[in-house]
Amino acid sequence: MTEDLSNSLTSKPSSHNVIIGSWTPSAADTSAGRVPGYGVITNIINGGLECGQGSNDKVADRIGFYKRYCDILGVSYGDNLDCYNQSPFA
Repeated sequence: MTEDLSNSLTSKPSSHNVIIGSWTPSAADTSAGRVPGYGVITNIINGGLECGQGSNDKVADRIGFYKRYCDILGVSYGDNLDCYNQSPFA
């Protein structure tokens, strides 16, 4: 038996759906600066602590690790790497 997480009580998308490109931000997401990319994944995981506060070391470190692994794997970074100006998910 598998659990259907598509009807969860949270308004956050799953990181998986962002990664595979199946998440489309709502108008509210877009106006809050939440657009597809690595930055919104940080927002999903730790938004209240790291996002919407302008440039900060926690997010910069996270982006550095992400870029390192992208380089090792030979894949592009993509767009929208930070969440500096994104409102955290409620």
